[in-house]
Amino acid sequence: MPPNISLILPAFNEAGAIAQTIAEAVRYFDSRRYSYEIIVAADGDDGTREIVAGLARGNPGLRVMGGPGRHGKGRGIREAVRIATGDVIGFADADNKVPIEEYDKFAPALASGCPMVIGSRALGASRIERAQPWYRRIGAIGFRVFMENATGLRNISDTQCGFKFFRHDTAKRIFGLQKIDGYMYDVEILLLAQRLGVAVREVPIRWRDDADSRLELFRGNLRNFRDILRIRMETKAAVREAVAALARVAGED
Repeated sequence: MPPNISLILPAFNEAGAIAQTIAEAVRYFDSRRYSYEIIVAADGDDGTREIVAGLARGNPGLRVMGGPGRHGKGRGIREAVRIATGDVIGFADADNKVPIEEYDKFAPALASGCPMVIGSRALGASRIERAQPWYRRIGAIGFRVFMENATGLRNISDTQCGFKFFRHDTAKRIFGLQKIDGYMYDVEILLLAQRLGVAVREVPIRWRDDADSRLELFRGNLRNFRDILRIRMETKAAVREAVAALARVAGED
């Protein structure tokens, strides 16, 4: 029987935080009587994978994947979704920016059939306990203007919050089309959802900055702008091909 939830924790050199994040998730799932699997998609060379592998020896619900170097958050989540088995599949930041207890706000919508529920830092009831530095907040405004105009994705208040959950089939469908390896995977999956007609519900969350962003401001943002342009060009074709494939399968039945 599949677990109630698959939680993916994408990590890059998170040896200092990963054990606590896993422990908090396990306590939460146990307290709510959820069966679970936790998949840590860990890139880097600081021992994060080894820490998780050690913890997994005492917890069969814990798995680790990844390798040396930096292959991208989008790629890590995509590969973890491929092996995830939960009725609900979702991901959260390995440094625990959103407390796992916030999932209490997501569970009712998912249980009632909503295919995709995402956290937002921009709704009226959202609580920012520790804000990002001012220059990152200004950069986020510029990014949003560019992203919306480049992709047409205007109905989401916060595309970048790293706390998103999907019903099983929706996760498999969207991430089966997802291609971006870097940080812009969030925009890509939301645009794919829009073009596939998948309903998305935003939920206000508690969020705290950890003052340890791994994004290189200049090089990283150049890569992000390039990826946004790639998303604009590729998602429409990917959805068109997926719909055609489904039509072919239906025609063969």
